This record gives sequence, C-alpha cells and structure tokens, in this order.
Amino acid sequence: MSAALAEELLQEIARLPDHRLYGRVAGVLGMTVEVAGLERVLSIGARCRISARGERQVPCEVVGFRNGRALLLPFGSLDGVGLGCRAELAEAEPVVRPSPAWLGRVVNALGQPIDGKGPLPPGPRAYALRADPPPAHGRQRVGGKIDLGVRALNTFLTCCRGQRMGIFAGSGVGKSVLLSMLARYTAADINVIGLIGERGREVQEWLEDDLGPDGLARSVVVVATSDEPPLMRRQAAHLTMALAEAFRDRGQEVLCLMDSVTRFAMALREIGLSAGEPPAAKGYTPSVFAELPRLLERAGPGVDGQGAITGLFTVLVEGDDHNEPVADAVRGILDGHIVLERRIAERGRYPAVNLLRSVSRTMPGCNTPAENALVDRARRLLSTYEDMAELIRIGAYRQGSDAAVDEAVRHYPAIEAVLKQDKHERAELAGGYAALAQALGEPWQTDGGAADEAAA
Repeated sequence: MSAALAEELLQEIARLPDHRLYGRVAGVLGMTVEVAGLERVLSIGARCRISARGERQVPCEVVGFRNGRALLLPFGSLDGVGLGCRAELAEAEPVVRPSPAWLGRVVNALGQPIDGKGPLPPGPRAYALRADPPPAHGRQRVGGKIDLGVRALNTFLTCCRGQRMGIFAGSGVGKSVLLSMLARYTAADINVIGLIGERGREVQEWLEDDLGPDGLARSVVVVATSDEPPLMRRQAAHLTMALAEAFRDRGQEVLCLMDSVTRFAMALREIGLSAGEPPAAKGYTPSVFAELPRLLERAGPGVDGQGAITGLFTVLVEGDDHNEPVADAVRGILDGHIVLERRIAERGRYPAVNLLRSVSRTMPGCNTPAENALVDRARRLLSTYEDMAELIRIGAYRQGSDAAVDEAVRHYPAIEAVLKQDKHERAELAGGYAALAQALGEPWQTDGGAADEAAA
C-alpha cells in the first residue's frame, strides 16, 4: 500500500464518529422537513438520514433554521415520513472518488451508476462536491487555442484552453445538438457532461443518437432529470465540476459541458424559497446570484501547470429574453458568450449562432494579426448586410447605391455556407480560416497566415 493511500485511509477513519446523534421530525410542509433535537450540532449543508416508515432511508440536507428547528430538504421522495420519525446525523461530508474507469459511464447526482454497466471502481483521492474555486493568484493563464470541431466557433469565436463560455439560447434552437457536436469533435482529452433538469425521455435519445458510442467512450455523463428534487439537480452540477477537477488534477485537458445553468439556478431558487429566503428578481433569491460564481469559477486553468477545464455552459433564456436575470448574471461571470438565435434556426442554418451578438474575450489575443483581420472583415460584411437585410429582401435596395452594401450582398451567401455545418461533420481549426478566406476571395496559406502579397 502506498503512503498516500494509507494517509487517505487514516483520514477517512479519523472522520468516522465514535457515537451517533438522533433527532425527530417535528413538522413537514411541502418538501421542507423540520427536525428538532439536532439544531445545536447541525449547520448549513450538513446531511441527515430520516428513517421513514417501511425502513426506507431518506437522505436530506440542512438548508436553514427557524424557531429553533432545522429545516431540511430531501434528496428523494418524502413518502412515509411523518411526525416522530428518527433523523440521524450523517457521519461525513459528501465526497466522490472518481477514477479513469468512470469514462464511458452515466451516473446520477449521488455518483451512482444508472447505465446498468455495474459498479464504479473508486479512485484513491476523495473530492469534495462543493469545493472552492482555485485561488486567483495561483492559477495559470489560459492556454492556446482548443479545436472544438465546430467551424463557426473555431473561426469566429475561437476558444482557448481553460476558457469559460456561455451558450445562450431559447428552447428548441439546437443547443443540445451543438453540445453533442462539441463532445464528439473536440480535441480535449476528457469530456465531463452534466445534464441538469433534462427531460427524462430525451436523455437516452441524446446519449445514443447525438453523443453516440465514440463520444461516450471518452466522457463521464451526470444526469439529474426535471422530476428529481431540487437538491439532486443542484448536486448534479456540483458533481459535474468535481469530476472535471479530478481529471484536471491528473494533468488532462477537460471539456466541461453543462446543460443548463438556468435549471441549476431554478433548483437554487426552489431551495431558497423553501428555506424562507425572500424572492428578488423574477422570484430568484439572493443566494442564487451568490452561488452562480462559486460554481462557474471552478472551471478554468489549473494551478502549478496542471491541466485545465474548458467550460461551456448553456443558459436557457426564458421567452428568448437574453437580458433576464440568470442570463445577465452568467454573461458577466464567463469569458464570452455564444448566442443561438431562433430567427437563424428558422431559416435552416445550423448551428444557429448569431455572430454579431456573440463574443470570445480571449480571441483577439490568441489569433495572429492575419486571422483577426480576416474575421473582422467578415464581421463587417455580416453587420452591413444585417443593417440592410429588410430592404434587400423586399427588393427596395438597388445595386450600386452603396459599394459597401454591394460587397456584403456579394459575399453573404458564401459566408453563410462557411457557417453552416451538419451535425455529422467535423471541422478542423485551421480549415475554418482557409474556408473563410476562400469565401471572401482572399489568399491564404495552409499554415494559418495570409499569403505574402509581395511574394505573390
């Protein structure tokens, strides 16, 4: 036995209590359970197990205190829980022990396998589910470009290793398909995918049809469906980040995909309201906006030259309102945002990325001057076309009225063709710039730079 493993086992043994503490259920209101007798030893985030009738154990978490009693929310159904049921204090904080053998597996928010492939072998190191983000002064800077396999993102919204980006979209605009393309085609070593609040019917379809066997083989998928209690949905997000941290600490490049941060925020809202927290913007409680940065800041570069977590988090904007509270808060935390627009999807261009409303904050610094100049020109042409789009479509614009508009009209179909990509097609990072240069009629070298005009 190695010294590190022996030390880990000794620490686990030291955390085991030498006695057990019990309380009793004193009230149940909705999903909130009031427990008396343990209020002096419990704290926010502590775990208890309630013995329901029929010898069923219901794990719960302390979310608040009121009138000298602890307020608990369950991780499962409260069926069989009544007045006087015993509540036992759990002996240790929740941790997870991932290992490389978890690749290709699907787990729930408690880290238990739900794919029918047998038990999961534990790793040697325990990771806390609710860990603190790495210290800002100890983190490495973001690395070089990462190939995401999607031409629109590679070319116009280039992402660096350790960057965090948001994917903002309404329902049915194609964000789940985009996530599956990222998981299959990325150049990252490992994918950690969190499906938070997903429809139960769609999980298996997404795993088999969209992600596929190849994508699943190098991924760990955490699933908490919409019918599960809010604690399970919240813990699924924390477990996703803990698994990403475990692989990052092994020196690997991790792509963390979470769908969606909005449902994580909704779970936090349910928990806060149950604990008696006052509602604020759109019913979201103040603690929601304190928890969001604590979760999202866990992604990013590692410490002391270790691996990095490149995070792509989807935000489900309600009613296509990109300024609603959660979207506004997340946009201010992350290093860029990718906007999927329903109007673009309706005209049949996928992925439906609105490039004029999207930005990657690290992109100008990681590109060459020639690449930046190429992308800037394409953006100007798209902006000019969009400004005149209504007049062009109804035939009110006459060719020759404006040279800039004429150029935009001439190049617009070719740029749209570059942006369009089938979900079964993989795009190379360097190939995106070459395709864009060809669409704009500019010379381009295969090594990613503009051709030497003097030599030409």
